[in-house]
Amino acid sequence: MQLPIYQVDAFTSRVFSGNPAAVVALSSWPDDALLLSIAAENNLSETAFFCPRQDGSYSLRWFTPTVEVDLCGHATLACAWVIFNEPEFRNKKNTTNDTVLFHSQSGLLSVTQLREAPLSENPAQANQQRLLTLDFPARPPCVVEDHNNFYRQLFDALGITEAEAIVAARDLIVVLENESQVRALTPDFTALSAIDRFAICVTARGDHCDFVSRFFAPKQGINEDPVTGSAHCSLAPYWQQRLGKDILSAEQISARGGQLHCTVRQDRVEIRGAASLYLRGTIYVG
Repeated sequence: MQLPIYQVDAFTSRVFSGNPAAVVALSSWPDDALLLSIAAENNLSETAFFCPRQDGSYSLRWFTPTVEVDLCGHATLACAWVIFNEPEFRNKKNTTNDTVLFHSQSGLLSVTQLREAPLSENPAQANQQRLLTLDFPARPPCVVEDHNNFYRQLFDALGITEAEAIVAARDLIVVLENESQVRALTPDFTALSAIDRFAICVTARGDHCDFVSRFFAPKQGINEDPVTGSAHCSLAPYWQQRLGKDILSAEQISARGGQLHCTVRQDRVEIRGAASLYLRGTIYVG
């Protein structure tokens, strides 16, 4: 079996930054064991697998090197970039009015390609810089109570002594006072993996944007994710309430870094970013 594979850096307009995702195109679904083996071999935070449906939309699944996840922003962005830009998929019925639809564990997701003027006159560079908008479900977080000395366990794992707030939806969100505190974090990943949450996201008001964040998921095989679109399904509603604004600029301040633009619309969050192709190739399995 030969499968086309792409690696795309998401939430960035240049390679070697943002969050790299592998994208594998399928004509039918193989066994889950093979999907997980491919994701483990890729050893990226996420590998996205997409398969066409008869109505022109796609089925979409995401895997870390160790588990399947229910929602992933940067790999969805990468997948949409491949469909919009690679000749094998371009100009087929699966894109209508510059929108591609994905069926996923988190329901129907859409990605829209914006036709605004690109930053570059070079056609290849213009495609890399064109912004894509994810339409994702909002996951507003709720306050987490301090039961059984939970806060102390969390603070010790993160190497902090206090937080402005602790809230959670899928991910635990720790709110700190300022961006410098978020940048300075050096978590104990072994201790952090013992926290009973999918992942731990740390956030604060940004110095040059509305808010910043970092995302740690050692329990899922990812110590720190470079840029995490799905986390902003909770971060954006939280900061919308804190700042009183629906349109928010965000930066994930990992070593690679990435920029996101979020718009909260009732029970949905639009997350906008660019993507850049790093490689295309073929997987040989079976």
